[in-house]
Parts: sequence; C-alpha cells; structure tokens
Amino acid sequence: MADRSNVWGGTSDITVENEDQSPEHGRYFDRAASRSQSEAEVKQGWLLRPDMDMETKARKRKCCVNTNPTVLIRTLVVVAILAGFAALVAFLVVRRHRHRPLPVQDNYTVALHQALMFFNAQRSGKLPANNNVSWRGDSCLDDGKGYLKGLEGGYYDGGDADKYSFPTSFAMTILSWSVLEYGAKYEAVGELNHVKDIIQWGTDYLLKTFDSSAKTIDKVASQVGDANASSEGKTGDGDCWIRPESINYPRPVIPCSTCPALAAEMAAALAAASIVFKDDREYSKKLVHGADLLFKFATKGEGEHYTGGSDPSSKFYNSTGFWDEFVWGGAWMYCATGNSSYIDLVTNPALAKHAEAFWGGPDHGVLGWDNKHAGAQLLITRLRMFLEFGYPYEVMLKTFHDQITEIICSYLPEFKNFNRTKGGLIELNHGKPKPLQYVVNAAFLAALYSDYLEATLTPGSQCGAKFFPKEAFRDFAKWQINYILGRNPQGMSYVVGFSDHFPKYVHHKGASIPSYIKHQSCREGLKWKESTKPNPNTIVGAMVAGPNKYDGFRENRFDYNFTEPTIAGNAGLVAALVALLDGSKPGIDKNTIFYAIPPFSTPPPPPPPP
Repeated sequence: MADRSNVWGGTSDITVENEDQSPEHGRYFDRAASRSQSEAEVKQGWLLRPDMDMETKARKRKCCVNTNPTVLIRTLVVVAILAGFAALVAFLVVRRHRHRPLPVQDNYTVALHQALMFFNAQRSGKLPANNNVSWRGDSCLDDGKGYLKGLEGGYYDGGDADKYSFPTSFAMTILSWSVLEYGAKYEAVGELNHVKDIIQWGTDYLLKTFDSSAKTIDKVASQVGDANASSEGKTGDGDCWIRPESINYPRPVIPCSTCPALAAEMAAALAAASIVFKDDREYSKKLVHGADLLFKFATKGEGEHYTGGSDPSSKFYNSTGFWDEFVWGGAWMYCATGNSSYIDLVTNPALAKHAEAFWGGPDHGVLGWDNKHAGAQLLITRLRMFLEFGYPYEVMLKTFHDQITEIICSYLPEFKNFNRTKGGLIELNHGKPKPLQYVVNAAFLAALYSDYLEATLTPGSQCGAKFFPKEAFRDFAKWQINYILGRNPQGMSYVVGFSDHFPKYVHHKGASIPSYIKHQSCREGLKWKESTKPNPNTIVGAMVAGPNKYDGFRENRFDYNFTEPTIAGNAGLVAALVALLDGSKPGIDKNTIFYAIPPFSTPPPPPPPP
C-alpha cells in the first residue's frame, strides 16, 4: 500500500480565475460562423453616413435661420427627434454587424459537433447514406469472412485502419454513459440521434465478435487486421500505407478464448448501451443478453474467486489487469439488469482488494481504456448518492465515494499527485506520449462529479483540510478542455478543424491519401505517408495524441505519438464537451440510468453481539 499522506499535499485555497479578463485567454469563436459585411450592408452604411455637402449648405444657411422663438423651439424639437432616431438606427446597425467572439459554451457546442463527426470518418464496412464524410467510402466488406457471420462494420481504432474490440468497447461505454447523463443536452444541440447512431454502429459490431444468440460462448474476436503486415507482403520498413477503401486482401482475425479484461469491458459496453436503447425493447434485450454472456465468459462464473488466466499479450492494446474491469463491468450490469448479484459482487471487499481499487499508486485516478478504477468508483458512488442502499452495502459504497472524492480532488492544481506543463496541462500519464486521451476522461469525471454535487444540493467537497466548492471541479475540466481547443503555448487546437490553427499532418491513412486513389499497393502508398504536403482530406473533429511534457508538438505524419487520433480518445472528448455545455441547459438525468433497478428494501443490520 503506497503512502497516501501526499494526496493532500497542497495547502493554499484554489484560485478560480476569471477567464474573460486576460486577452491571452480570450474566448474562442468559430471563425466559419463569422462573416464580413456584404456589399449591400456596406452600402447601407453609406446611406446612414451624413451628406457632407448638405452639412456645408446648412452652415451657409445658418445666418438665415428664422429667429422666431416658437419656430426655433419647434425646429430644435424636430432636430432632436431626428438626431435621436438617427443615433438609434446607427447603434442598432453597428450592434448587428459587429463581429464578436462566441462565448466559450458555444465553442464547446461547435467542438462537440466536430468531435462526433470523427466517428463517421472511422467507420468500416458498408457506410450509411448519411455518413457525411465525402472522402470516405465502403471498405473491408469481407472482414472476418468465415468467422461466425462475418465481421463487417465497426470502427477503425485510429489512423491505421485496424479494428480492436478493446478500445471500441471502452469508447461505446463512455459515449453511452454521457448519453444517459446528458441526453437532454445532446437533444438541445441536435446531436442525440447522431450519437445514438454512433453507439449502435459500435455495438452492432461487438455483437458480431461472439455468438450473441447462444447460451454460452467460448471465444470473442479481439482484433481484425494487422497494422504492420498484409498479404501483399511487408515493405522494407514493415509498413503498409493505403486507404481502407483500397484494402482488397484477406485480413487476419485474432480470436481470444481467455480474455477476462476484454470480455468484461465488452459486457460494460453492451450493458450501458442497453439502457440508451431501452425504448427499443428488442434491441435492448439483445444487448443485455450479449452482455450477460460476455460477463460470464470473462469471470468464468467465479466472480471475485476467479482463478483463470489473463488476457493474451497484444502489441497495441495490452491489458495490464482484469479485476478493475470486473468492478466496472459488474456495476454496468447491475444498472442494466437490476440483478442484485452484481451489486453484491462489486461491493465485495475481496473484489476491491484484488482490483487494488483503493491503492494510491501512480496511476490512481487515471481513467483510460486499460484502467477503469476511477470510472467504476464514480459510477458506484452515483448509486450511493441517488439511491438509499443502507446495510449491508453502505460501508463499501462509502469507501468508493471517499475514493472518488480523493481522486477528483487530486486533479486540482493545489495537489501534487500530478505534474502540469508550463501551459497548464495535467500530466496524468506522467510525461509519457499521448496525454490527451487521459486528460479528456479526467475532465469528464470532474464535470460529472460537479454535476452530481449540484443535483444533490451539495455545495462542494472536503479535500483534505480544505473545502472546495463544486465549481472548482468544473473549472478544472474547463481549463483542460480549453487547453486542448487552443489555449496553450502553441496556440494550436488539437482538435482538427476547430479554429484556424490545427494539425494538418494527422497520422491517418485515409486522410493522407486523395480520395480519387481507388487502389494501390502498400509500396505505392508510402509516397503519401512521406509527402511533405498537408493531408488532402481534413478529418474533422479528430483529437490528436497531443503535446509532450514541455507543451511542444511535433507535427509529423510519421510520429503517431503526437499526431494520431483514436476513437477511445475522442469518446472522452465528446463526453467532456457535452458535460461542459451551457449550464443554463438541463443538467444530469438522475433516473434513466437506474431504470432497470427495482425498488428494494434493505434488511436491518444485525444486532450487536452480547
């Protein structure tokens, strides 16, 4: 057990800065939404300008003005009225045509629209008519031929046109969670149907990776494709750089018969999505059945007493453990089914001990595709905050609650659990590459935690010796997201298409090759990877991997540690953005996530021993 005395290392009160006071931190705006005056508007301005010849003539006639008091008074009244009217018209015209930056919340909406579009660009298979990414087409229609009913569809995880079930599952879980909490906000900005389509595209694919209609399963497909090989043979550097639409060779399918972390994460994804689609009873029921199969396959039905093996090694998505997925998946299974066996499991102290859920190690509080502790703790804390469990669950639920409070507090700049770059970006992965995927998840958790406090009329939280208002956690989330959108030393938005300055050399095969290229070999495609010109296609909404610990950014198509986007990272970005939308809009949905949990009464605690 690590020393936790440094968790409350800070001693000064948090300073919530006014973000509008500094020109350096000026609000961002969508320049595409701004427009210059049209010719007609300019002409209208000329019409409102006083005629200089008339003014000259008026001065010449000044000596001839009738000095009769009555006439003079009437003249002055008329002039005053006309002058006031002219001033009012001029004020309204100027006010109408003045170019003003949109408020930050409006930019979160713009960024949200764009971040969701990234998922459209990552689709594999037969694309729907409304995909709205002009340079993408149907691809990899023969994926998984011979494996169950085939593996067409799903999402490419990043820039290399391969499909991995682990990041797909995590992305769909986070997106579903955001819909369950902020469905009204999605609907208010016209994105509810879109985000639900994105989720279903992912869950439809996950249902193909195992026999989802069976009573038991013995394998799942963990991967389709290989980023470093093809049937055409490896190139000199072991690379194959072609558009997904140009892939015409059989792609390997990697099945897995012992993969507790992957299967439990897949169960979480289907369980969370089943609540999103609860109004489609048949589809929701199908998702719940699939989730149940996966969770039993993951745990072998042994729960906290699991004695099976770990997930096999993987080059890109290698799980470091599975007990955290058991807690995470079990919590979502409870929300989706209301089956008390799941709440019994996730509140079992033995499972928490296995998962090291309360260990204060270096990655304590870092939510990502491989580490679910923080997400599970906040989800379980939600149960305690909005439902009255009591005995025998209260002790463990309170422990989870205390832990997530400690985690959210540790994000604040007062505390020294995590370093920050000079530009203010929190280093959740301790200066390693690809930091933004973890930052957006922390921003989502902090904003959501703040909204939970708001919904329960709780003014804030005690962080060690100091009390912090709930706004402090939301301000942390805003600061980090604003950094990503451009308020950083590079002055660059790390979300492609947002503002004028964003990465143009994204590590992405489809975006880097002109769409008129219909087919080429791996070797022929390398010229596009090596091109010194910006990508011909803009992959709107893609959040790249991000800067280094010195706020530096290397815009190089070769260097995926800086320039590659992923669906797991973008899911966290979407969740954080929708959580931060204008606070005047509806907050969280308190009840939908619990729709399957029946009313219950808890037994009284046992009497004290004699």
